Amino acid sequence: MLLLLITLIAIHLGKAQDSTVNSQPVTPRATNASDTVQSSAQQEYVPEWHSLITKLPEDWVRFWNTAFREENIPLIAGITVSTAALLATDNQTWRAADRWYTSSPTVKNASDLFEYMGDGRPQFGLSAAFAAYGFIASDRRALRTGSEISEAILACGVVVQVLKHITGRESPYLSTRPGGRWDFFPNQIQYHKHVPAYDAYPSGHIATALTTVTVVVENYPEWWWARPLGYTIVGLIGISMGNTGIHWYSDYPLGLALGYSFGMIAAHPREMGGLKSEQASCDSKLSIAPRITPEGAGFAIQFAF
Repeated sequence: MLLLLITLIAIHLGKAQDSTVNSQPVTPRATNASDTVQSSAQQEYVPEWHSLITKLPEDWVRFWNTAFREENIPLIAGITVSTAALLATDNQTWRAADRWYTSSPTVKNASDLFEYMGDGRPQFGLSAAFAAYGFIASDRRALRTGSEISEAILACGVVVQVLKHITGRESPYLSTRPGGRWDFFPNQIQYHKHVPAYDAYPSGHIATALTTVTVVVENYPEWWWARPLGYTIVGLIGISMGNTGIHWYSDYPLGLALGYSFGMIAAHPREMGGLKSEQASCDSKLSIAPRITPEGAGFAIQFAF
């Protein structure tokens, strides 16, 4: 929460300085013809300080509108098939990974380190670092990246948590049967008392890591090393969580899909043409923004119809 607060403050202060301080040149994220037309707008765009919170409903609507389309049927089928294939070997891969983890101090230390790198705190820290640098250097792109990282993590995290609370899958290290027990729509009191017994599927670590990498590489396409480095770290996080028994390998395909989807949604907001016209029309019906009244402060939600 402290890192998220730092990000909000830095974006707010950076936004306030836009009218008086010249920003550093911003390299557009776009490389194709349609995005090139929008490059000037991309250079100027900085989210409002509250956007990483207030845009969440729009992000969920955009995800729903884009995920379940006819052209995505092959992708959905791929996620389903890969998950099913990994389910069939989950118990064997977990037993092998556990032996590797317990027999090698080097593997144990490395696995513990990379497991930590996927738990959200490093990602929020990176978001705060981008926002802080953007404020100090008057760099709009860094401010935007910091905001979008936090936005993507929050939007993706809510969906992941909903799915975890629905599927109720045991983590490997305390599984009571091969492949772990699935308790669909578990008792929520028991869930919160014994979280590892219910929250394996899908992997939030993988989703958080990939959504962060996606936002960064979309904002900094000239960083040729960011994509291979980021994907390598995501892969090592996945292997490490298999070693430590936090996740089964079949928890990853859906986590990867969610992470990439929300990273792209956050990195290509509607203001930059990230939506087709019909999607923009749909999403514009829903808005949420901070509001202060004599009775107190809060958020105002508006739906136009």
